[in-house]
Amino acid sequence: MNFRSILIAALLLFLGVQYMACAQSGGHKKYIVNGYVGGFRGLVKTELIDAQKLTHINYAFVNVQDSLAVLTNLQTDSTNFRKLNELKKINPDLKILISIGGWAWSENFSDAVLTESSRRKFAKSGVDIIRDYKLDGVDIDWEYPGMKGEEGNIYRPEDKENFTLMFKAFREELDKFGQETGKRYLLTAAVGGSKSFIEHTDMGALAPYMDYVLIMTYDYGGRNGTVGHHTNLYANKRDKEASSADRSIKNFIAAGLPANKIGIGAAFYGKGWEAETTANNGLGQKRVKSIQGGGYSKIKDSLVNQNGYTKYYDKKAKAPYLFNPSTKVLITYDDEKSVRDKCKYVKKNNLAGIFFWEYFSDPKGYLLDEITATLK
Repeated sequence: MNFRSILIAALLLFLGVQYMACAQSGGHKKYIVNGYVGGFRGLVKTELIDAQKLTHINYAFVNVQDSLAVLTNLQTDSTNFRKLNELKKINPDLKILISIGGWAWSENFSDAVLTESSRRKFAKSGVDIIRDYKLDGVDIDWEYPGMKGEEGNIYRPEDKENFTLMFKAFREELDKFGQETGKRYLLTAAVGGSKSFIEHTDMGALAPYMDYVLIMTYDYGGRNGTVGHHTNLYANKRDKEASSADRSIKNFIAAGLPANKIGIGAAFYGKGWEAETTANNGLGQKRVKSIQGGGYSKIKDSLVNQNGYTKYYDKKAKAPYLFNPSTKVLITYDDEKSVRDKCKYVKKNNLAGIFFWEYFSDPKGYLLDEITATLK
């Protein structure tokens, strides 16, 4: 067989493999559907998790202490890992990752990544957890590099460079472990959706180390202490400069992060504020105080057009909200329509997929069902 014949045969074989892969998948791209599960609360009721509708579960959270990733409740965490892994009997493709940090446990990141030796120590400790509990990867949720975050957090200007070097260290440790097992281990990050987060990091340098970057396109609120949407897809027509998922994602892409590595965030919980006046159903009014919003199952079943609340939908922002004129309380949240719009946005913009906080905020699965139906 001459070289030309060999080349043609190889090309036909490649096209055949591609055709079979496409046929097996129905010709559809596989999008990620990543749910955070709050193990910090104690034992997780894994029997209530609809594993077939998820591609990834991020277990929140693992603490950072003395430049180590630390399980703070070993007995509970180890039980949760065992039970989460059992979900793979239902969905063999499901990936379980540990999520390190979070709002309450980000105070020691800056110290943990300050030097080459501390980064190696930190990365090795995280991978050791993956090794010990037969998990699939690491998610980092540092809130926030180079910025204050929660009161008492350590932060410094060097965080910007060290943030990238931390992921480099983790990628190398995960790959080293993968050489032992013949498996690829995942590295992801949950990142703030603000322009300030981008300014304190280097997304272009970070991107090669990452499988996915999950942009927390929630917890926005109005500007300058006003009442606004907290998980809107687009800006409100009254404030074109307002934060939105679209603005955040475009900013991250402009900063060098490829679209196909981006996960858009959905909030399975609501946020509430008391407005100063009832004008415009509270939107854009001065905030008086925060009010508990609750999870979506509760919102849908007991608050939508009940108990003094009326539901509205901001067509420009693609965001639902409730308003109670007697208490001047506005509750902002995601519903089936808004997550459907986010899923359509994922497809239109070739994003990696969608993720959400937190699974048990919608135990009846209203939003996950909608994601599954739309993100095919």
